[in-house]
Amino acid sequence: MGNKWTQNDMPDMTGKVVIITGANSGLGLESTKALAAKGATVVMACRNVRKADEARVEVLRQVPQARLEVMALDNASLDSVRAFAAAFKAKYDRLDLLLNNAGVMAIPRTETEDGFEMQFGVNHLAHFALTGLLLDVLTSTSGSRVHNVSSSAAFGGSIHFDDLMGEKAYNRWSTYSQSKLANAVFATELDRRLKAARHDTIANSSHPGLVMGNLQTNSLQQSGAPWSERIIYRIIGPLIGQDIRMGVLPQLYAATAPEAKGGVFYGPQTFRVRGYPAEQRCNNALDDAALRQRFWDVSEELTGCVIYPLNNG
Repeated sequence: MGNKWTQNDMPDMTGKVVIITGANSGLGLESTKALAAKGATVVMACRNVRKADEARVEVLRQVPQARLEVMALDNASLDSVRAFAAAFKAKYDRLDLLLNNAGVMAIPRTETEDGFEMQFGVNHLAHFALTGLLLDVLTSTSGSRVHNVSSSAAFGGSIHFDDLMGEKAYNRWSTYSQSKLANAVFATELDRRLKAARHDTIANSSHPGLVMGNLQTNSLQQSGAPWSERIIYRIIGPLIGQDIRMGVLPQLYAATAPEAKGGVFYGPQTFRVRGYPAEQRCNNALDDAALRQRFWDVSEELTGCVIYPLNNG
């Protein structure tokens, strides 16, 4: 890729249909603006429909020609995931991009409607199920993509198969790291299986570097974080972080650029913290075929979503 790829380099998206989870704020909202400006029809899949409607108005102020639809999706409920997938299929017969972006970060231990630890359930399992439920539409759309928004927290993450839900021991940061590593592992294995099944759909993942936004704010509010963490966000964040228009570039590149590859992890090129998008090495787990297989099997078992015909890919 070029050293300075920006939103101006995005291809025309006219006629393409995109789903963005968590599209009402942060990276999801920025992606919505960018993709709509390039002509895509963007389905804003959000838990809070009121906030999504407000975000839709904001996008239309900046992109008056935007084609947007708000649809309810709560990643903390598999029933909601199933309902969303059914409602989408009733309206659309193509899906060019599924941007799995919604997430929560470093919060106290709570559980989803289905009894999953919240970060693992919202960040990974809901997106795993959503992808599986929409895979038939994706694979019937030529050149489609699945993109998972991960985090630099994935670099040091581990999949704790003996305690996926943090029931034995819970640390909000290591659990977050696990969920973000899960995003990258899932995308890598999904891409391998898509290739094995000879589909032209690709899957990849990315992280935004250090971007200060609603995830950090929500984390601080919900967790009662120590003063040291607040100082890091308040002082160090502005010094080494980047604004959201730069932070969104890795996911936009991976999701739209003709030269972007399946099975690859992207992030900002300067110390993996800021800068233009580049290919990066995430974590040894992505190279471990046995781990990826085991994690896929566990994800299918937990969600009840068998991703056919890729389950034997």
